[in-house]
Amino acid sequence: MSWDPTPDQVQLRKAVRAFAESEIQPHVLAWDEEQTFPLAVVKQLGQLGYLGSIFPEELGGAELGYAEYAIIVEELGRVDPSVGLIVAAHTSLCSNHIFVAGDQAQRERYLPKLATGEWIGCWSLTEPEAGSDAGGTRSTAVRDGDGWVLNGAKTFTTNAHYADVCVAMAVTDAGAKQHGISAFVLDRGSFRPGKKENKLGMRASATGEVVFDQVRVPDEQRLGKLGEGFVDSLRILDGGRISIAALSLGIAQGAFDAAFKYAQQRRQFGKAIVEFQAISHKLADMATEIEAARLLVYRAAELKDAGRPVTKQSAMAKLYASEVACRVAGEAVQIHGGYGFIKDYPVEKFYRDVKLMTIGEGTSEIQRLVIARELLKGR
Repeated sequence: MSWDPTPDQVQLRKAVRAFAESEIQPHVLAWDEEQTFPLAVVKQLGQLGYLGSIFPEELGGAELGYAEYAIIVEELGRVDPSVGLIVAAHTSLCSNHIFVAGDQAQRERYLPKLATGEWIGCWSLTEPEAGSDAGGTRSTAVRDGDGWVLNGAKTFTTNAHYADVCVAMAVTDAGAKQHGISAFVLDRGSFRPGKKENKLGMRASATGEVVFDQVRVPDEQRLGKLGEGFVDSLRILDGGRISIAALSLGIAQGAFDAAFKYAQQRRQFGKAIVEFQAISHKLADMATEIEAARLLVYRAAELKDAGRPVTKQSAMAKLYASEVACRVAGEAVQIHGGYGFIKDYPVEKFYRDVKLMTIGEGTSEIQRLVIARELLKGR
């Protein structure tokens, strides 16, 4: 199955790449060192329509599709994976949960400001005791008259410290397990950020706790059907995994580009190291795996745009692209030798950033579980 981008998609890629190289690339090292959240750049991305790529124009979006969205995330990740991660969490998790599960009033209230970058969004599912097992959720929402009182804390929430809007899951029926978890859309003030994590990589992307302490919200803030928040989250993750697969692809491409350039410039024993078979074969393997990952990523995106089920395809794309990205980043460092261990060279950061790809939005182990279940369904 080949993937041939349309002329509009080719132009979009050029536009995003030009923006990333001019507005993001000069600041990547400083943002990483100082753990600076690039709020101004995120706002610019909203003004360009990139934060609302998958939403209708009447809700402030660009009315594109998941293929275009994947291009945006890939190209941002090729320059700075932290920015790609910020966009992915904002768009296909927070904003998309509101779009998919929300009623029209909720969509009209939140999406225009999220799609244009006026507001930043976060999505809170994970807790200290509920990672891969979301059924272990301990945050609660208890009925109080015509509203709810929320208590609890979430962890590993991307954009937590800069979010104006949070979509969060809480237990509304402790006896119903997965069907006892509901989603709520919360405004700043109804939640507060807690500890900000000091991370190995993706350091310009703020990750941390979200805390709910006796927060009272009206029932209008409940998102989707009562007790179906976790079920809706699985649907959201089908699309979210396409974005993480695209981000993995961007990291792999960025690391490959840096290694290929370095191999042509670095000379040993009187010639460029790219002329040595050991190096050229590494590059050949890297390029082949990146191309295979690209086909999986954009195949999943096209199926999503066609309204087809993508649980298996998005899990396959996320699994393969993330693991390819880890291998490519490792080989890129190896090709650089000692220089790959120095922050002056971009492969050092790609190597730190990439590991999150096999963990976030479902570990590689969970992806294999999802794929296996889907295969068994088809027997």
